[in-house]
Amino acid sequence: MSLSRRVALIVTVVLALDQLTKHWAVTELNEGRVIDVVWTLRFALGFNSGFAFSMGQGMGPVIGLIAVGASVWLVRAALKASTSWMSYAYALIAGGAIGNVVDRLFREDGWMQGRVVDFIDFQWFPVFNIADSSISIGAVLLVVGLWMQSHDESEERSL
Repeated sequence: MSLSRRVALIVTVVLALDQLTKHWAVTELNEGRVIDVVWTLRFALGFNSGFAFSMGQGMGPVIGLIAVGASVWLVRAALKASTSWMSYAYALIAGGAIGNVVDRLFREDGWMQGRVVDFIDFQWFPVFNIADSSISIGAVLLVVGLWMQSHDESEERSL
């Protein structure tokens, strides 16, 4: 399978899982229903019109436009990355970003007025969703990949 197909597959799987779980949350967690899972983990419906950890509330259209541009850039970065590891990291971030953009574009109050659905709640950490998880995992992989790449390059220069 080509790199572009693997990137498309990762983005598609993340987007599908994100939207399916958000649909489930909106359907099953309405009217204040909370599902306790284990320890402090619970599923509780929340909405976010801002960006990470509810910062920037009320800036939905601006955040939406930035997120659309970032999503396009991330997909291009995934296709042009120097290693497959980096491509997968960018694809995870892109899939998550697109998942949250879909909420902003089409949910609730109209185009670019929607709020992102959050439902994974540890009660001691901001409430999040699958898209947020994918973005975070991709970012960690990207940082590790960049560090490994720079470490390898510095070792080669010292030889």
